[in-house]
Amino acid sequence: MSTTALRTPPKRRAADVAYDAIEAMIATLQLEPGAPVVEADLVERTQMGRTPLREALLRMVSIGLVVQQPRRGLRVSNIDLAEHLDVILTRRVLEGVIAAGSARRATAAQRKAIVDRAAKMIKAAERGNLAAYMAADHELDIVNHEACRNSSAVKSVVPLIVQCRRFWYAYQHEGEITEAARFHMVLAQGIATGDEAAAVRGANQLMDYLEGFARRVIEI
Repeated sequence: MSTTALRTPPKRRAADVAYDAIEAMIATLQLEPGAPVVEADLVERTQMGRTPLREALLRMVSIGLVVQQPRRGLRVSNIDLAEHLDVILTRRVLEGVIAAGSARRATAAQRKAIVDRAAKMIKAAERGNLAAYMAADHELDIVNHEACRNSSAVKSVVPLIVQCRRFWYAYQHEGEITEAARFHMVLAQGIATGDEAAAVRGANQLMDYLEGFARRVIEI
């Protein structure tokens, strides 16, 4: 079942489309940490107008994905290894709130969709297909965030997820996606059964994995 089948989304603002496009470039290191953000280049790569791109970039400055440097313009923020542990610490709290909310509030269609996305992650991990794994991970997030019905938690956690996704792409050689996929399934099954404690436990196990992954990178 696709996310579209769960709910027909409203027409999106151009600035939101531009934001998602640039966010994906940052998360997947197409725009590398420290790289200058060139407006003309983004216009060409996204086929979006300058006004929505500028609005999207302002949002990214506000959450720290892009930094404004005096006389040097905009640059993609660097990855701070030590600070990344704080990102995970904060994300852990928010993911627990979201998992509990989804376990409590998700519709039957959403519960099925979340498990289906987790299953896609497991299959992609078994094939070693990182792109498919990350795409399924993103799809799971979309349904989970809609299901929890907590816009405050979602707005707060999304920038942290992007930071974690970017960290993963930068240091994926230190991680094992099969293990991560398994923890996503624990989370998904907790939500699917309406067991809030199990869902939160799955979220915590996933954060434990991400923290261990980050610590391995830091200790290199």
